[in-house]
Amino acid sequence: QVLLVESGGGSVQAGGSLRLSCAPSGRPFGTYAAGWFRQAPGKEREFVAAVKWRTGTTDYAEFAKGRFTISRDNAKNTVYLQMNSLKPEDTALYSCAADTRGTRVYSTSDGRSYDVWGQGTQVSVSS
Repeated sequence: QVLLVESGGGSVQAGGSLRLSCAPSGRPFGTYAAGWFRQAPGKEREFVAAVKWRTGTTDYAEFAKGRFTISRDNAKNTVYLQMNSLKPEDTALYSCAADTRGTRVYSTSDGRSYDVWGQGTQVSVSS
Protein backbone atom coordinates (compact mmCIF):
# COMPACT_ATOMS: atom_id res chain seq x y z
CA GLN A 1 0.00 0.00 0.00
CA VAL A 2 1.38 3.35 -0.99
CA LEU A 3 1.32 5.95 1.70
CA LEU A 4 2.64 9.42 2.10
CA VAL A 5 4.85 10.39 5.00
CA GLU A 6 4.90 13.94 6.29
CA SER A 7 7.65 15.52 8.35
CA GLY A 8 8.68 18.94 9.60
CA GLY A 9 5.90 19.68 12.02
CA GLY A 10 6.57 21.00 15.49
CA SER A 11 5.93 23.74 17.99
CA VAL A 12 6.78 27.35 17.23
CA GLN A 13 5.90 30.77 18.53
CA ALA A 14 3.67 33.12 16.61
CA GLY A 15 5.58 34.72 13.77
CA GLY A 16 7.81 31.70 13.33
CA SER A 17 8.25 29.42 10.35
CA LEU A 18 8.09 25.73 9.57
CA ARG A 19 8.74 23.71 6.44
CA LEU A 20 6.71 20.57 5.95
CA SER A 21 7.77 17.78 3.63
CA CYS A 22 5.81 14.92 2.14
CA ALA A 23 7.12 11.92 0.23
CA PRO A 24 5.91 8.42 -0.65
CA SER A 25 6.73 5.73 1.90
CA GLY A 26 7.34 3.15 -0.77
CA ARG A 27 8.00 3.18 -4.45
CA PRO A 28 7.56 6.49 -6.26
CA PHE A 29 4.30 6.92 -8.11
CA GLY A 30 2.97 9.23 -10.75
CA THR A 31 1.31 12.30 -9.35
CA TYR A 32 -1.04 14.65 -11.13
CA ALA A 33 -1.44 16.95 -8.17
CA ALA A 34 -0.45 17.16 -4.53
CA GLY A 35 -2.13 19.07 -1.78
CA TRP A 36 -1.91 20.00 1.86
CA PHE A 37 -4.91 19.96 4.14
CA ARG A 38 -5.24 20.64 7.84
CA GLN A 39 -7.61 19.80 10.62
CA ALA A 40 -7.80 21.49 13.97
CA PRO A 41 -9.47 19.79 16.95
CA GLY A 42 -13.23 20.00 16.69
CA LYS A 43 -13.11 21.46 13.19
CA GLU A 44 -13.59 20.15 9.67
CA ARG A 45 -10.62 19.38 7.49
CA GLU A 46 -9.76 22.35 5.31
CA PHE A 47 -7.73 22.91 2.20
CA VAL A 48 -4.40 24.71 2.54
CA ALA A 49 -2.56 24.57 -0.78
CA ALA A 50 -2.11 22.42 -3.88
CA VAL A 51 0.25 22.10 -6.80
CA LYS A 52 -0.27 20.48 -10.18
CA TRP A 53 2.71 18.25 -10.71
CA ARG A 54 3.40 18.75 -14.41
CA THR A 55 2.81 22.49 -14.71
CA GLY A 56 3.65 23.64 -11.20
CA THR A 57 0.40 25.62 -11.04
CA THR A 58 -0.46 26.38 -7.45
CA ASP A 59 -3.64 27.09 -5.54
CA TYR A 60 -3.99 28.46 -2.02
CA ALA A 61 -6.67 28.95 0.55
CA GLU A 62 -7.24 32.60 1.36
CA PHE A 63 -5.64 32.30 4.78
CA ALA A 64 -2.49 30.81 3.22
CA LYS A 65 -1.91 33.42 0.53
CA GLY A 66 1.16 35.51 1.21
CA ARG A 67 2.32 33.33 4.10
CA PHE A 68 2.52 29.76 2.80
CA THR A 69 4.30 28.44 -0.27
CA ILE A 70 3.81 25.00 -1.78
CA SER A 71 6.47 23.53 -4.02
CA ARG A 72 7.50 20.16 -5.42
CA ASP A 73 10.71 18.38 -6.31
CA ASN A 74 10.05 16.14 -9.27
CA ALA A 75 13.26 14.18 -8.87
CA LYS A 76 12.52 13.37 -5.24
CA ASN A 77 8.76 13.03 -5.75
CA THR A 78 8.44 15.28 -2.72
CA VAL A 79 6.12 18.17 -2.00
CA TYR A 80 6.88 20.92 0.49
CA LEU A 81 4.89 23.51 2.39
CA GLN A 82 6.84 26.50 3.61
CA MET A 83 4.87 28.28 6.30
CA ASN A 84 5.90 31.74 7.45
CA SER A 85 4.38 34.25 9.84
CA LEU A 86 2.58 31.47 11.65
CA LYS A 87 -0.38 32.31 13.85
CA PRO A 88 -1.96 30.42 16.74
CA GLU A 89 -4.96 29.71 14.52
CA ASP A 90 -2.64 27.74 12.20
CA THR A 91 -2.39 25.07 14.89
CA ALA A 92 -3.63 21.83 13.35
CA LEU A 93 -2.70 18.40 12.02
CA TYR A 94 -1.35 18.96 8.53
CA SER A 95 -1.77 16.14 6.01
CA CYS A 96 -0.56 15.83 2.48
CA ALA A 97 -2.41 14.08 -0.30
CA ALA A 98 -1.68 12.96 -3.84
CA ASP A 99 -3.88 12.57 -6.88
CA THR A 100 -2.46 9.59 -8.73
CA ARG A 101 -5.47 9.08 -10.98
CA GLY A 102 -5.73 12.44 -12.69
CA THR A 103 -9.46 12.17 -13.33
CA ARG A 104 -9.85 15.91 -12.68
CA VAL A 105 -13.45 15.60 -11.63
CA TYR A 106 -12.93 17.87 -8.66
CA SER A 107 -10.74 20.88 -8.14
CA THR A 108 -7.37 20.58 -6.44
CA SER A 109 -8.84 22.28 -3.37
CA ASP A 110 -11.35 19.47 -2.95
CA GLY A 111 -10.20 16.51 -0.89
CA ARG A 112 -12.13 14.16 -3.18
CA SER A 113 -9.48 14.78 -5.84
CA TYR A 114 -6.93 12.81 -3.86
CA ASP A 115 -6.62 9.06 -3.48
CA VAL A 116 -3.45 8.78 -1.38
CA TRP A 117 -3.09 10.44 2.01
CA GLY A 118 -0.51 10.71 4.75
CA GLN A 119 -1.02 10.36 8.49
CA GLY A 120 -0.28 14.00 9.16
CA THR A 121 2.22 16.04 11.10
CA GLN A 122 1.25 18.26 14.01
CA VAL A 123 1.86 21.98 13.89
CA SER A 124 1.40 23.96 17.10
CA VAL A 125 1.77 27.71 17.23
CA SER A 126 1.81 29.48 20.57
CA SER A 127 1.09 33.15 21.16
